[in-house]
Amino acid sequence: MQKVVWTEKEVTGPSTVDLDLPQPETIAGYYRDIEFLAFPSTSAYRIPEIGKKAAFERKDYGTRIATDAPPEAAFPLGRSIRLPKDGKRWNVPPGRWTILRMGHTSTGRTNLPAPKAGEGLECDKLSKAGAEAAFNGFIGKLIADVGPLTGKTLVRTHIDSWEMGSQNWTPQLPQEFRKRRGYDLTPYLPVLTGRVVTSGEVSERFLWDFRQTISELMLDNYAGHMQTLAKRKGIELSCEAYGSASESHDFISDNLAYAGRVGEPMAEFWTWERNMTDPTGSSSSFLGGITAQMTSAAHVYGKPIVGAESFTSGPEERWLYHPGNIKGLGDWQFAQGINRLVFHRYAMQPWANLAPGVSMGPFGLHYERTQTWWNESLAYHTYLARCQALLQKGTPIIDLLYLAPEGAPSSFTPPKSKAGYKADACPPEALLTRASVKDGLIAFPGGVRYRALTLPEGTRMTPALLKKVATLVAEGAMVVGPKPTASPSLSGYPACDTEVRRLADALWSEGKIREGQTAEGVLAERGIAPDFAANRAIGAMHRRIGDTDVYFVSNPRSRQVNALCRFGIAGRRAELWNPETGETRKVATMRPLPGATEIPLSLGPQESVFVAFGPEKAESLEELMRDGLQVFSTAEPTIPKIIVMNATWGPAGDPARTKDVTGQIRRMVAERTFEFRVADLQSEGDPAFGVVKTLRLDIEVDGVPKHLEGTDPATIALIPLPTDAEPVAQLHRRDDGSLFVRAWQLGTYTVGDLRAEVPSLPAPVEMQGVWDLTWAGAASQLDGLVSWSDSKDERLKYFSGTATYRKSLTMTDQMLVAGQRQILDLGRVEVMARVVINGKDLGLLWHAPYRLDVTEALRPGVNTVEIQVTNLWPNRLIGDARMGSNGNRNPDGSLKTWPDWVLQGKPDPTGRLSFTTWELWRKDEPLLPSGLLGPVTLWTEAEVDLLP
Repeated sequence: MQKVVWTEKEVTGPSTVDLDLPQPETIAGYYRDIEFLAFPSTSAYRIPEIGKKAAFERKDYGTRIATDAPPEAAFPLGRSIRLPKDGKRWNVPPGRWTILRMGHTSTGRTNLPAPKAGEGLECDKLSKAGAEAAFNGFIGKLIADVGPLTGKTLVRTHIDSWEMGSQNWTPQLPQEFRKRRGYDLTPYLPVLTGRVVTSGEVSERFLWDFRQTISELMLDNYAGHMQTLAKRKGIELSCEAYGSASESHDFISDNLAYAGRVGEPMAEFWTWERNMTDPTGSSSSFLGGITAQMTSAAHVYGKPIVGAESFTSGPEERWLYHPGNIKGLGDWQFAQGINRLVFHRYAMQPWANLAPGVSMGPFGLHYERTQTWWNESLAYHTYLARCQALLQKGTPIIDLLYLAPEGAPSSFTPPKSKAGYKADACPPEALLTRASVKDGLIAFPGGVRYRALTLPEGTRMTPALLKKVATLVAEGAMVVGPKPTASPSLSGYPACDTEVRRLADALWSEGKIREGQTAEGVLAERGIAPDFAANRAIGAMHRRIGDTDVYFVSNPRSRQVNALCRFGIAGRRAELWNPETGETRKVATMRPLPGATEIPLSLGPQESVFVAFGPEKAESLEELMRDGLQVFSTAEPTIPKIIVMNATWGPAGDPARTKDVTGQIRRMVAERTFEFRVADLQSEGDPAFGVVKTLRLDIEVDGVPKHLEGTDPATIALIPLPTDAEPVAQLHRRDDGSLFVRAWQLGTYTVGDLRAEVPSLPAPVEMQGVWDLTWAGAASQLDGLVSWSDSKDERLKYFSGTATYRKSLTMTDQMLVAGQRQILDLGRVEVMARVVINGKDLGLLWHAPYRLDVTEALRPGVNTVEIQVTNLWPNRLIGDARMGSNGNRNPDGSLKTWPDWVLQGKPDPTGRLSFTTWELWRKDEPLLPSGLLGPVTLWTEAEVDLLP
């Protein structure tokens, strides 16, 4: 990667001077001259933010052009003089002159993170030769080693997010600039130093062209060429096609177009506790914007798969996360358009007898074979496979399209709709080269179509882009947005501005494009509602697969939700597809609306379901009632008024490192996040990384003052979380159209003129008393269900792994009656449980609610119930920390050197049962609740036909 550098001196003529300017900054032993230029000296004025405008750093300017440079700061274009690079002397004309020696050197950026042996300079991202050098020097060598298995076992290579700073030169830039912009950049090179050539307007337009050219070269010669090189070798290329505004992430191009150059765009999301407690908040963060950008790019560029670096974690993870508590966050990403999860991370574990083993420092989700629950992960992986298989098929259905402003760099995110319309963003190049109009909708190859296009804010647009907009309008597209009056580019100036005004006058004066209105407002005027809407904060993603419309609907929160959902499909029968079990059932209650269908959905904690509309015609069915009252209530829960008065977060007694987080918590409350872990505050900056910090928080709840405090591991609940009541019955429809109800409360159930009676049900049976427990070769009897961490037996107190509970359950003939289902509810489980009854494996329960139908496994008489419960690593790690150090470690718990006993394959001399390269738990930390905590209850569900 290279950048422009220069030295300069001022001379006065007439005179003869030596061209002896010192060589500019030289990094990594590399320097080459670009030009020696002389021009009339001007005032001390320099173009504001020239470091960013000249792409030494990043800033998104879009089409904004500053025009206010003072006249005395400018020199005429024709007055610059190109001097010979090898010249010794120059005869200076009369007046004050500035001589520039301009060249290029390395930015000095090296690949990170890497071991010393693997470090080197980043390649030239604007050159195909640079891309080839990087590819051949790394991936090419792996491909050579793999040989014929390339494309079979080695199937993909990946470019991570941009974290190497900016670049603003490559040796071929002058030729490429002329080819792409149509004029020579040489006379304008002084603008890169902040000088003004001709005028502020002209200089700013040149800078716009300069940044745009750099962006295009990166897209074509790095991203696009990497994709070409990968395909030549028979493998795919995925890419996290974005950076940020931080220095190391100074991305120099257009995120959307960058993503469009590769086979699989990828986003990322992190497991900050706020995201885990309420994943909907993750969509409003920086990374939420990245998800919107990458899914948008996948849609408009026709990429069927859009991945995400998933569940990336900081030090707070500490082996605390598992499929049950990451599910909601992953499902929320599916509802945003992600359809492939790429776990961050799986660390290689070289030992068969040491666990949990190697970590990536304190970072990343510990997602590898040494996890306590790894052997029970098939259920979650099967769930993900079902979700992803459906979400990767067909075509996404999105309401609106927002055109990103022209200009680079760019990280445009479509705005969020308060009315519920889903929206994508589109880079200018995709609209220019891929958009058309079909049936009045804006269409792209790959099938995605949009009801309306919103133009970017601002008054500048290139003639080429405006001509494309005019073509779409002429073909019947709905377009809204402001009227441009000029081009941002110097190409074709000033005639380009005249062309823009001519085109704009024709479009806006005739009312073909609406100004001063939003696309949402225009659609609402025409009675076109969002494709999906609900009266609860749930997510949905709609894909059309052949003649079937499939919606993935997700409740991301850890509580029950009863949602009244409106789907933009009319007159067609719907089914519910359960991705956890693979079961399908027909929707029994649905109400037709103009152009839509309304369906009530009852979703348990972190539950997701596919709602599929097939081609068959639908029948309208009324709502299920119990004793004359609605079974399914969608009334909004009452939420008290919360005012955040003051909040600080930092180490106790350390005001210098204490941060005011009042605004951050106010934003969380505005997003209806009422419970969060203290450590999650780091998502907006950590005032004392690696140090335990305390949150002190003063709020008012309905006018009543409340003071809360908590340290980093603690969870803060501002109020009891609002929740919907779980319905006491479910309405079902058989293939022949007949209806039946499954109810677990007594009453008279009706649907219109149909009726079912549930006059009696057996009382629930709680499995109390003694349980037999076995674990790791040990055994004991428990008088009741308590946490392992409360045991007096230290073998159990500090145990991490799987233990088995056994108990007998006697069932009478009266308890096993035809038309009744037996439901086993385990109550609270830490953290997953497998149920076996009479030797029949009924499957794994890996998230709440921990309940399942056990009817087919029960028999009259004595039944043997076996529950295999798996907990997490921390209790074992805390217990082992009491036994002294088993290696030479830094204060933060990381190893300084490999212990001799590890290298020699010997047992741990301290007697510890665990080993990890980074100790994240200390001996005095509280243990986690573990095991089967119950209560374990067997209750009965009646299955009764609804009859006239």
